Amino acid sequence: MAIFQNPLWGYSFTYPDDWAQKSNGEMDGFAQNAHAFDQDGAVNEQAAHMLVRGEFNGKRSPIAPLWNQHITKLSIMLGAKKLGGSPFSMGGANGFEAEIQLPKKTNRRLWVGILARETVILHFMVSHKKTERDAFEPQVTEIVSSLRFLDGLKGLDRTSENIPIPPTYLPIEADTLVPDAKNNDSWRAYDGKSGLDALQNFYYRELPNFGWEISEFIPFPNQVEVGFTRLRIHKDDITATLGILPFGKKQPLGKIIIKYENE
Repeated sequence: MAIFQNPLWGYSFTYPDDWAQKSNGEMDGFAQNAHAFDQDGAVNEQAAHMLVRGEFNGKRSPIAPLWNQHITKLSIMLGAKKLGGSPFSMGGANGFEAEIQLPKKTNRRLWVGILARETVILHFMVSHKKTERDAFEPQVTEIVSSLRFLDGLKGLDRTSENIPIPPTYLPIEADTLVPDAKNNDSWRAYDGKSGLDALQNFYYRELPNFGWEISEFIPFPNQVEVGFTRLRIHKDDITATLGILPFGKKQPLGKIIIKYENE
């Protein structure tokens, strides 16, 4: 069995060695056949597949309203019967699941689920032809059942002050993000291609693991005049502000800026 781990959302699955796995933006996909994914990892909706998408729930809001909204939109979009769903628990997370009753002329089965654990909401969608059920369903059920949540990550890069850096993020000149940082050694900046929500979840989970206390957390989007994610953190005699700046409109990517207040 192969192991898939999403380091920012902090979850993992095991899946058969001969299955294909691709990630595209905020979506992680699994399929029996690599041809299920076209260029850049997007899924061919006619092929049997499972998709998982993370959502940040910094306020730990109840997910029942979100589920009702989600299932209603799917039902309308697909011309399917609306289902309320049944309780669904896996890997220490709780939520709802439902099989969407598609129109009879559609030779497909569609299962959707939603799970919440602490600040993470996971959206699941499994789709396959009815004729593929016997070969596909037992294996995809095993994958879903293998869900585990990570309490922390090992081997992360970190700043000299022990602030963790997300995987694949690299240092850049801070004044490329904040002009005031020019010729000021109190600033650090990092660039990569991860989604804003995933980065918010990463820092909310990992900073305490590295000895930092979060004294203020303003997620993005927010109802105050802060156009980015802001975390005020401190450890020993060091205080810092960590910002995650959104770039892009539909699914904004995050760039990281850190300002130390007393070094």
